[in-house]
Amino acid sequence: MNKSQSMSMEMPAIRPYGLALSNEARAALKSQRPRCIWLTGLSGAGKSTLANALEVQLNQSGFHTFILDGDNLRGGLCSDLGMGADCRRENIRRMAEVARLMVDAGLIVIVAAISPFRAERETARRLFAEGDFIEVYVSTPFSVCAQRDTKGLYQAALEGRIKDFTGIDSPYEAPLAAECSIDTQDLELDDACARLLAILLNK
Repeated sequence: MNKSQSMSMEMPAIRPYGLALSNEARAALKSQRPRCIWLTGLSGAGKSTLANALEVQLNQSGFHTFILDGDNLRGGLCSDLGMGADCRRENIRRMAEVARLMVDAGLIVIVAAISPFRAERETARRLFAEGDFIEVYVSTPFSVCAQRDTKGLYQAALEGRIKDFTGIDSPYEAPLAAECSIDTQDLELDDACARLLAILLNK
């Protein structure tokens, strides 16, 4: 078979296999309503800190959880991706698909990722049933995030050593209708967690 013949062959149709165990059955075993809590905001806004504190509180209350942190996934699942716009879109697509699978498994999933583009976050939302995707805008101002600069990234970006850095030479599109907005400059960590717990338990 020559190359042209190989390229003209159709790919086999993908037919999802019907699983015997339902998502509801997995959730019932854990006695919880699975959901995805998506924390978005600038680098240094406090997303990972908030995600970790929230997971600890949920765990202590008997909930089954997992955190998908943007930096952590960059070291494995998304290690092949760069930082340009197309790679960032693919990064968020992969995170959203993994989060959906974990919600299907019955977990409360906390995503902590800059996820700068509004369209990609809305695409992620559409993967979930109504009410199962909770967007949290960690709205800490740019000036505060740049001052914190815990990883030295803002300084590197301002000096031109990092390109396409969100908030400097790459845009961040703030949510238009997030379920919750938290400014870690004004709100203590315990109070921020309490606000998210209230949304989870009452929604």
